[in-house]
Amino acid sequence: MNEELTEQQVLLRNTVREFAEGEVAPVAEALDRESRFPYEIVAKLGALGFMGMPVPEALGGAGLDTLSYAIAIEELARVDSSVAITVAAHTSLGTMPIVMFGDDAQKERWVPELASGRMLGAFGLTEPDAGSDAAATRTLAEAHSDGGWRVNGSKMFITNAGTDITGCCTITALTAPGEITNFIVPADAPGYVAGPPLRKIGWKASDTRPLNFDDLRLGPEAQLGPTGEGFHQFLKILDGGRISVGAMGLGLAQGAFEMALRHAKERRQFGKALVGFQSVQFTLADMATEIAAARGMLYLAARMKDAGERFTKAAAMAKLVTGRLAQTVAERGAPLARRLRLDGGVTHRPLLPRRQDPG
Repeated sequence: MNEELTEQQVLLRNTVREFAEGEVAPVAEALDRESRFPYEIVAKLGALGFMGMPVPEALGGAGLDTLSYAIAIEELARVDSSVAITVAAHTSLGTMPIVMFGDDAQKERWVPELASGRMLGAFGLTEPDAGSDAAATRTLAEAHSDGGWRVNGSKMFITNAGTDITGCCTITALTAPGEITNFIVPADAPGYVAGPPLRKIGWKASDTRPLNFDDLRLGPEAQLGPTGEGFHQFLKILDGGRISVGAMGLGLAQGAFEMALRHAKERRQFGKALVGFQSVQFTLADMATEIAAARGMLYLAARMKDAGERFTKAAAMAKLVTGRLAQTVAERGAPLARRLRLDGGVTHRPLLPRRQDPG
């Protein structure tokens, strides 16, 4: 379908797709089975400039627009969600807060290394008792006479927080009752304690773990923006993050659909390919139509952001639709794709369990 993409965006899509199919697909199953973080893939993505896509060129990034960034995340998620979330969380949540709200010194210190992929960024918002209710954060930052801060508290489900190349994590903390301020915390700071990786049912090659802060001392240079502006900052951060998460849902749905379609063309029953049966055609047509509609919603949200328009509602709607779509396409496609074997010897198992049949 004509999505009104520029030549540069089409080239980017083709480049990321080629990388995902050539570099990620052959090792995706092994990485997931072994819960092994994809260090080699991250290094290659960094060398290609994909770890700082929306970061301004002056700060070492590629200077791409939001739509181009969403297309790249979509193509990565089409092949492997662990790699996609690693890039998306690093970019939207780990790097962009410093780009958006950091002062010149903070940008100079952190952003070029983050954009290069030599260092990973994380964002510590969720806590054991403060998830969707992010304003209920309990991590406490107490001011010191030297202008610095002492931080105590914990975070939960933080992506990229404990890898060997994690450089920093931007966190939210209470600096007064009802007052939230953001801080850039170096991962090697005394008192920054990354918990063990969480056991997950999916995305096992991504790094997800709790964080604890035990009398963590920060200098005044760690504060991100004015005191008390943290709540408004992370709302803006999450708005942009919803576009990248929506791109992940879209890519996962597209990948599941393509697996189902290919198997339907190759698998034969009762003397003909599965795709020749009308019921299978109906299922595939529904999936393709819903994916195209969701892509339109996601791309609209990205274009609105690029145009400087209010995009909060559009991004939330796109995230909702693509998240649901990823699940429904996987559910409907699993019976068709359960024995699909892609080129390169990578066997993709069913995305969801199903009852056995004699076929």
